[in-house]
Amino acid sequence: MRRPVVEAGRSERAFRTVLEQKIWERRQTFEEFAEFAEVFAREHREPGSVGVRHLQRLAAGRKPSGEPLSPVRPSTARLLERIFGVGIDVLLGSVREPIEVPEIVGGGSSARADGDLVDALAWLDRRAGWVPGTGRGKVGARAGDLGVGGLLDRNALRSRVGRAQMASALADYYGPIRAGYGMYRARCGGQAVVTSVVTRVEWLDLACALTADRDSVKFVAEEFVPGAALGRVGADGAVDRLAESVALGVRIANLPLYRLLGVEIGDALSGTVGQVPFMEYALTMDLLEGELLDAVAAGRSALPLRDLYLPSAESVLDLPKRVCAGGVLALCAIARPGDPFRGGPDYALLVQVRSGSVLNASGRLAVIPKAFHQPMSDVRADARVGATLLRELEEELFGRSDVDMTIGDVRAAVPMHPGRASEPMKWLTAEAGRLRVECTGFGLNLVSGNYEFAGLVVIEDEEFWRRFGGQVEANWEASGLRLYSSLDGELVEELVEELVGQEAWSNEGLFALLQGLRRLREIGGGRVELPAVEVEVGG
Repeated sequence: MRRPVVEAGRSERAFRTVLEQKIWERRQTFEEFAEFAEVFAREHREPGSVGVRHLQRLAAGRKPSGEPLSPVRPSTARLLERIFGVGIDVLLGSVREPIEVPEIVGGGSSARADGDLVDALAWLDRRAGWVPGTGRGKVGARAGDLGVGGLLDRNALRSRVGRAQMASALADYYGPIRAGYGMYRARCGGQAVVTSVVTRVEWLDLACALTADRDSVKFVAEEFVPGAALGRVGADGAVDRLAESVALGVRIANLPLYRLLGVEIGDALSGTVGQVPFMEYALTMDLLEGELLDAVAAGRSALPLRDLYLPSAESVLDLPKRVCAGGVLALCAIARPGDPFRGGPDYALLVQVRSGSVLNASGRLAVIPKAFHQPMSDVRADARVGATLLRELEEELFGRSDVDMTIGDVRAAVPMHPGRASEPMKWLTAEAGRLRVECTGFGLNLVSGNYEFAGLVVIEDEEFWRRFGGQVEANWEASGLRLYSSLDGELVEELVEELVGQEAWSNEGLFALLQGLRRLREIGGGRVELPAVEVEVGG
């Protein structure tokens, strides 16, 4: 990379370190800066000092012999960090050309994107115990080291790691789960499947209609208290995630998430949730997926971030003592009339390919809708699982960008008020029996420790397809939609084997797909010809 230069009259100067550049920008000699630093330390009661010869070595980035510098004394490092407002690692690093920072929140204003980045960097400095501004320098340097090409290469390697490999690696790491718990396993159309979702027999096949009397997840106003300082492993992981987000323009917005504190699953959904800032999840627990993919791709077993954040089966199940964010996702089945080319009446089954602009499960197949469980404007009412599913139908399939909190502020007092609904949603809710929304299962995903509510959304009235089928379109979170028929005659078993055998499926997506197919086979009547899905909970 070309080294930047600064014009000084008619000459050009190449800087060896950021420290040398910053002293030059102050228009001071080394002697003058050393005197200034002495006065600064005295006035600010800093014990550190830096002499001229020591300063010259630091500015050069190497000893006169060409050997690397010895570690800087902590008191000297603190003094220089206070003077310049950036970390010592940045000051002693090489000068880089400015990095163009793309908007982190795609589709929003640059002010919103900059605000999210500022929030993230402030969080990083605070949680790592760094001098303010240190995180910005580290993230910028890391983004320059990685480069867009390097990140794309890394993502390509990650995409080659299949779902089964991830599940196997996690089974090896955690070993047997507590009695009564196990990993979700299934056999469908002759295809054996194991996922990373930990569940219980009583958490499956719920057929729980998400109505007011059976959807009883409650919000409690419990303040989230962050854990100890990140430490080197945690801080390095957060820097890497932010550098990737900046370089690739991945959307990240510091919106609140629900945090699961307790759950009871039965004839109704009961549980309690608090809140946690999205940044606390994205820069801690959500790092575990990337670390796992990199380790499997490289054939190594060391997982230092997992050792830090989710080290045992007991920690997975101890919800109140960790950040347990979650998702709500569902298989969507839309009734269609018969067609002379396709055959008789069926259901269109929707599958999405997650885009590279989403934070998790990017590039993998998943059911749609799929969303984080999070509040919009009413933190108590929005805690219901069904509220998230209906919101995501509007956002991900019916084109309502005003309920997409990642691309702008939500200004409406009641975003999901019936008067604001899309035309498809107004039609679906105008008469009972047109729309069925159920929870089909619950589990805890070992990939990042997330909770997963699996669901089934069935549009029962085929008139919907005639009126609105052409308006069903995925939003930015998907790079494409795939459509499958529930009624494919002799080919249906082969079709389901292909679906289940796709290593590109996310673990939670496959969990929701299989649970949805089981339930649809029970209620679909003549519209479905689906093979049996046999389920077990194993070690």
